[in-house]
Amino acid sequence: MRFNRKIAPETQANHKFITKKRLREDEINFERLRSYRLDRVKKELQKNNLEACILFDPVNVRYALDTVNMSVYNMHNLTRYCFIPVDGPTILYEYFNCEILSKHLNLIDEIRPAITWDYFSNGNQSDIQLKKWINEIKELSNKYFKSKKVAIDVLNGPAVGELNNEGIKVVDAKLILEQARVIKSPDELKCMKSAIDVAEIGVAKMREELKPGMTEDELWSILHKTNIENGGEWIECRILSSGERTNPWMQESTNKIMQTGEIVAFDTDMVGPYGYCADISRTFVVGHKFNDEQKKLYSMAAEQINHNSRLIKDGVSFLEFTEKSWILPEDYYPNRYSVMVHGIGLCDEWPAIRYPTDGGERGGIFQKNMTITVESYIGKVGGKEGVKLEQQYLIGENGLELMSHHPLENI
Repeated sequence: MRFNRKIAPETQANHKFITKKRLREDEINFERLRSYRLDRVKKELQKNNLEACILFDPVNVRYALDTVNMSVYNMHNLTRYCFIPVDGPTILYEYFNCEILSKHLNLIDEIRPAITWDYFSNGNQSDIQLKKWINEIKELSNKYFKSKKVAIDVLNGPAVGELNNEGIKVVDAKLILEQARVIKSPDELKCMKSAIDVAEIGVAKMREELKPGMTEDELWSILHKTNIENGGEWIECRILSSGERTNPWMQESTNKIMQTGEIVAFDTDMVGPYGYCADISRTFVVGHKFNDEQKKLYSMAAEQINHNSRLIKDGVSFLEFTEKSWILPEDYYPNRYSVMVHGIGLCDEWPAIRYPTDGGERGGIFQKNMTITVESYIGKVGGKEGVKLEQQYLIGENGLELMSHHPLENI
C-alpha cells in the first residue's frame, strides 16, 4: 500500500499559509456566524420545552456568544458564565473588571459582573456569595423562565441544592449544546479549515524536524508554537509517544529521548484559530524507514479508516455503521481506541460512536454538514509498538469530504 507524500502547497511554508488565512478570514461573515450559532441554541431550547439556559463551559459560551476570556482557567473555575433565554436579553456575566472585552459583540445585550461563590475566590464568604447568585437566578426566573426550569451545563453541588430549595429545577444543558453544535454553517467550515491549515503546518514541521536524540516533549512543542503564532488557542491533550510507549495508547509526551527506527505517534487535539478544533493523528518513524512489523500496523490502521469512512454518508444510522464497521482482529481488540468516530467542531463533539462491545450512541444518524473524525489505533496485545491515525471529514452530498490533507506515509 502506498500513499502520496506530496505536501499541499499551503502546508509547505508558513508565510504562504498566512496569506491564505487572511483571505479566508475576509471570506468569513462573523456576524452571520454568530447569529447562526445563537439561533441554533435557542431552537434546541424550544425543542426541549425550555425557556433558558445558563452556560459556564467556556466552549459553550464561545459557541453561543463568541466571547472569549481565559478559557482554560474558566474550565475549572466558575468565574464566568452567560444567560440565554429564548425570549429576552442575552446576559454575559464577566470575570472581574473584564467587561470591556466583549462590548463589541452585538448579540450580547448586557454585561454584568460575575457573581462567584467558589472557595478559591471567596474563602469563608462563599455561602454569602452563593446566596447572592441564587437571588440573581431567582430574578431571572421571575422574568424569563417562569416555568422554574433551566438548563445549566456545569454547576457544583451546593448551587444545585440551593436552586432546588428555591423550586428551580436544573436540567442538563449538555444535550442542548451538543445538538446545537452538530450541523455546521458555511462560515463555521471556513473557520475549521483555517484551524486544520495551522495544524498541518505544525505536523509538517514535526515530520521535517524529527530526528534521533530529540525528546518527545521537544517534538510536541513544535505543534504548540505553530498554533499560537498563527492565532490558535490551546491544545486539549498532549498525547504523543514513541517506541514501546506507543503500546498501549493514550500516553502523554515525556522527556524520553527518541531513537532511530522507533515509531512516533500523536493526536493533535488542537484548538486553533477562531476556537475550532483540528483533530488528526499521524504516525512517523524516526528516520522515516518503516520495518515490516511497523508497515503491517500502519496498513491495518489505514485500512480501518478507509473502510469505515466509505460507510458514512447522509442518512446512514449510527447502528448501521457500527454493524458494518471494520472488524478489529481479536489480538488487537483489547487495545482498541475508545471510539471509531466522533463529531468535531469547537472541540470533540457528539456523537461518539464506540465499538460494538462498548455501548454508546446508537440512535442517531449521520447528517449532511456534520463534521466528524474517523479514528484508528492498531496495537497488538503484548506487542512492541502501535500506530494511531485519524482523519477529519465533512459529510457532504455524496459521502465524506476529506478536510485533513497532511498525507499519510509511503510504506
